[in-house]
Amino acid sequence: MTPLVSRDPTDNEMQKFRLILSTYQDGSGQLAIKGNKTLPGWRDFERAVAIIFNGEAQENKYIFDVLMSDSEQPGLFVGISCKMRRTLTDTIRTGRVTLELSNSSGKFWRELLRYGINQQNYATQPATAGSALIDLVESWHKEVGKENGGRVDLDKSYFLSLSWNKKEDYQLFKFPVDLPDPASLQWEFSGRRLIGKDALGILFEWYGESGGQLKYYPLVRNAQWKSTIFNLQPLPMGIDFEHGVLVKAKSYFPDLWGMTAN
Repeated sequence: MTPLVSRDPTDNEMQKFRLILSTYQDGSGQLAIKGNKTLPGWRDFERAVAIIFNGEAQENKYIFDVLMSDSEQPGLFVGISCKMRRTLTDTIRTGRVTLELSNSSGKFWRELLRYGINQQNYATQPATAGSALIDLVESWHKEVGKENGGRVDLDKSYFLSLSWNKKEDYQLFKFPVDLPDPASLQWEFSGRRLIGKDALGILFEWYGESGGQLKYYPLVRNAQWKSTIFNLQPLPMGIDFEHGVLVKAKSYFPDLWGMTAN
């Protein structure tokens, strides 16, 4: 399988991706729905991306969730930062995709302290605070970039967002990891959140006093690529009567499993 480095997914790859996500309905997915049924969660999404796009899921605190070998640059990788949110209905309504960049509240506040900003005075310095937060996220990317002796080509790396909704519609969006210049935005406080606005509305939100999430809302029209809206494939009749992990255990180890019935 050719790594998905400098091209978009093919129709066949998207079909395989959809079918792999569909398997997580059998009780093995992260998101419990009812009975034995589950849906894929963020970790399942990362693993599916790694499988289909011939990458390696990092499953740790590394800044990128999946790394793909760059055949054009031996020893270097393309990084994919996977984001999954149940916000597809909002995206259809607003034309913006929701990406949670980080919820590292402690790291954010420590960075703001370097500028003399704390919880008591940060509301008086929205532009400085906003720029500091975006620059910090950018620094995490640059730290692993090839320009700084790292192993990732940031020019080829990207955010891959899987948005979904209660109707179980799904859609993939691809955005560059380069974030907009914070100096080009209008920063202000609204309630207990810091917001950065572009000409059309809210582009960033930071909930510094309630969870520390830094959210990014790029426009759908600015996506490098997007899939069509798709649904998970229903499981074959009868599969949902037994947890998928049990089915696999019986299939992989039939003799040993049979002995446990005695």
